Parts: sequence; structure tokens; C-alpha cells
Amino acid sequence: MIAGFSITSLLLILLAGIGAGFVGYAVGASSLVSYPALLAFGIPPVLANASNTVGVVGTGIGGVMGARKELKGQAVRSITYVVIGAFGGAAGAFLLLKLDPSVFEFAAPVLILLSSLIIAINPRGRMQAKQAAADATAQLKHIEATEATEAAKRATTPTAPHRPPEQLVQPMSQDSWWVWLGVAAVAIYSGYFGAGAGTLALAVLDAAKIGPFHKINALKTLIGTGANISASVVFIIQGAVDWPAAIMLCIGCFIGGYIAPSITRKIPANIMRAAAVIAGIILTIDLGLKTY
Repeated sequence: MIAGFSITSLLLILLAGIGAGFVGYAVGASSLVSYPALLAFGIPPVLANASNTVGVVGTGIGGVMGARKELKGQAVRSITYVVIGAFGGAAGAFLLLKLDPSVFEFAAPVLILLSSLIIAINPRGRMQAKQAAADATAQLKHIEATEATEAAKRATTPTAPHRPPEQLVQPMSQDSWWVWLGVAAVAIYSGYFGAGAGTLALAVLDAAKIGPFHKINALKTLIGTGANISASVVFIIQGAVDWPAAIMLCIGCFIGGYIAPSITRKIPANIMRAAAVIAGIILTIDLGLKTY
């Protein structure tokens, strides 16, 4: 036994973390897997949520490491989003710890159902479809331009092939005022509960037309990572973390987030999304029956 957990229990939490990291990458809902897994081992709701926040930091770190190319040239916006995420995450963590625990127990089923509905609505999928159409149009223009200049290029010294211009993120000065409120609200939600926060962040950034999908997907990871790290610091200072569970979950989330890209390419997104929605609805009903 380690701090009340058997080796088998800790390995199961590790497996749950791998699943959470995988789902977090695929549909942006790590906590729909990890949070109920911690509850299943008898950890009280508020303590489970705080430990879960520490654990899913692994998913964010893995995502940021994998998105260095997308974040290149976005230093100012990246730092800004991390800072907003950090302040919002700390605020959400204080709300979780300072409010009566019954408030969170009452709100948890509603928040999980909200996360499930967000995944079902699938703003991420629509953004990917729009991005695919934009990429196809850019590629077509590139082909046409290449064919039009091919003869001239043969008569000159060989040079590097022409590539279509990279789609850029709009300057921060052009962001609407409500974008910052939306980003801050997502950060606070991340610190308080967090399930579906990545999808919410994507929806905000896409509505603001910040940039192409692959770039705003990387930016939303920064918001969540900043929020989860600062919220974790608050939870740690307040002694609200179940360390064996949080450590095993964090390791699992990192592994799951790291291996997810090569696997999710082979699984239809609708299947993974449907599974996450069904799991969220079942968990909502289960927690609702126990709470209400």
C-alpha cells in the first residue's frame, strides 16, 4: 500500500490517465475520463477535482511540446494567453476551495453535462472542416501559379520551389474586446472544473477569427496549461492534492497525449466523440442521482 492505494489501484489510475490524455488530444475532454476515475477510487469530489487538475497538467505539457511549430512567431500572444490562463486558473481554484463543497457537488453534474453537449455540438469539427477547405483552396491556387510560371523557371537558375504563403494569426491589436473576456472566462472555468475547457477555448478563438485551426488549437493549449499550472499551485499550497493519485494521473496523461496523434488518425473522430458524449451523459446521471 502507498498512502492508502494498492499498487493495482495506482496502475489503474495510470491507465485512466493514459485514456484521459488520449481523449484530451482527440476531443478536448481529458477530465471526462480522469475525474470520474478518481471518484471511483473513493476520493471526495473537491479533492478529486483538485488532484485531477494537477494530473491533467501532463496533457497540456505534452500538447505544448508537440505544438512548437504552430506557436512559432507568436511569442507575445503566447505569453499573454499563458498569463491570462494563470490568473484565471488561480481564481477558479480559489473559488473551488473557498465555496462550500456542496456547491461544487451540486454544480459538477451540470458542468459535466455542459461539457458533453459542447463536444456533441462539435465546434472543433466544424473548424477543422473550414480549415481543410481553406487549405484545399490555397493548394489549388499554388498549383495554378506553379503551372503558369513553370516554363520561365526552367530558363533560370534553379531555385527553391514556390510555396503558398503561410496563414498567420491576426495581430493582437485587431482582437475584439470580448475575446479577452472569453479567454479569461475559459481560464477561470479551467481552474474551477475544466472538463471541456479546451473545446470552449477553441470556440472563442474561432469566433474571433484569430487564425487558422492548427494555430488556434495550439493557442488554446497554452490557455489551459497556464490555468492548470496556477490552479495546481493553489491546490498544492492549500494541501488539497492526493499526491499518489495526482502523480500517476499526470504520468498517464503525458503518455496518452504523446501517443494519441499516431492512433487517432486511424479512428473516425465521430466514434471517439460519441463515446465521450455517452460517457459524460452517464456520469451526469450517476452524479445527479447521488447529489439531487
